[in-house]
Amino acid sequence: MTQTPAAGTDGADHHPQFDWEAVERSPEFRELVSKKKAFVIPATIFFLAWYFGFIILAGYAPDFMGEEFITDGLTVGYVLALSQFVMTWGLSFWYLRRADRVFDPLARAAAEKARQVGADADAASLRADGDEGRTA
Repeated sequence: MTQTPAAGTDGADHHPQFDWEAVERSPEFRELVSKKKAFVIPATIFFLAWYFGFIILAGYAPDFMGEEFITDGLTVGYVLALSQFVMTWGLSFWYLRRADRVFDPLARAAAEKARQVGADADAASLRADGDEGRTA
């Protein structure tokens, strides 16, 4: 036997039903998605170009990669290989900073909008259930 929560109860088991299409259409969510895409797509392209550029140079330009750089024993290949780590950490730091300042506030606004839409839909559902009980 399952029990349905009474009207107006907000217990731990009470979860509003979200209208995901409405959330997706909300300006808050659309702004979040567009700003994330505007960051992630160019960053990914840059990362892949840097990474595969290194691989291509290693395979097709061994003389260039073997040239000494700054000091004895340090080659262009070593410098470019180590730059992969620097680039990865740099992109990670840049993403975390952007997420903290831009994406997270937008995500909170989109989540609040989703809660509001869900609560409105839940309240409408409870009103409809109450109306059915009165007419029956």
